[in-house]
Amino acid sequence: MKTSQNIASQPSSVFSGESLLLLALKMRTFIALFLILAFFTFMVPGFLAPSSVVIMVKHIAINAFLALGITFVIITAGIDLSIGAILGFCGMVAGWLITKGIVLPMFGIAIFPSVWLIVPIVLVIGGLIGAVNGVLITRYNVAPFICTLGTMYVVRGASMLLSGGETFTGLSGNEQLGNTGFELIGSAKLLGLPYAIWMMFILAAVIAYIAKRTQFGRHVFAIGDNEHSAELSGVKVRSVKVWVYTISGFCAAIAGIVVSSQLVASHPATGVSFEMNAIAAVVLGGTSLAGGRGTIMGTLIGAFVIGILADGLVMMGVSEFWQMVIKGVVIILAVIIDQKQSRLQHKAAIVQQK
Repeated sequence: MKTSQNIASQPSSVFSGESLLLLALKMRTFIALFLILAFFTFMVPGFLAPSSVVIMVKHIAINAFLALGITFVIITAGIDLSIGAILGFCGMVAGWLITKGIVLPMFGIAIFPSVWLIVPIVLVIGGLIGAVNGVLITRYNVAPFICTLGTMYVVRGASMLLSGGETFTGLSGNEQLGNTGFELIGSAKLLGLPYAIWMMFILAAVIAYIAKRTQFGRHVFAIGDNEHSAELSGVKVRSVKVWVYTISGFCAAIAGIVVSSQLVASHPATGVSFEMNAIAAVVLGGTSLAGGRGTIMGTLIGAFVIGILADGLVMMGVSEFWQMVIKGVVIILAVIIDQKQSRLQHKAAIVQQK
């Protein structure tokens, strides 16, 4: 027979167990990173050799650019499926400017801008595409999934049209035209590390600062938590959402520049399905697909988990088809865990109110 003391202690012990489970779920990204590192270190000789680590982080940076940009979108309970296409299109624009230049038929000339002009042009184009997504979603009430899916096809088609489906090669430029140096973005190093890695950490720091220290960041979380309440409290919901998608497009443009620079070529199909890896990194990092919750650090660690998993499977010689299966399972598990965390947090909040 249970005593009243035992009965009274049960809710506390159950809640304590759920608290530990909730803590484990919150730390899932770090746990996953540790387990993956331990597994591949054991299975692949020289996996953590300095040269291998630098190459892996260089690969991770591409997904990190996309994931960092889309984090704000997902925090507002939105989605952006167009970032992979924007990456490819921005790479094609850079390749077109370097190899074809800006043709002025009325004067019979072509202007070849310098790399320092090409980069901001491409970044602005990426941001503008993101802004178009934001305007369509906020002004015309198009569902984010449908809007960005449509944009993905439009932008991917535009990439094909730019070159007729061909690849722009030889993006090193021409000294006589004054447009050399593009390849340095992807190949040059600072203090022994490629520029892409430094760019990844700088971008993460900037976005983390915006999320934690600015009014804009607070508004992003407020919209994701309860859009109607945020609007009633004076938050300019439409404006914030437009900027959120603009940031996503801008970050995709950064990724497009880096990829094209590393390859010294741009192909219209570059970036296909990259958005899936980015979304997986964000959700695995603790950002809720329902909105209102997420961290930039979590997203960055999530990108490391996805990147290390991908490179580790390649180094083990796992078939590309099995890699796709494994990534799909990871995405599904990440969403299931996210839902479990949301339910436990809701339950814990109710218990605290009592």
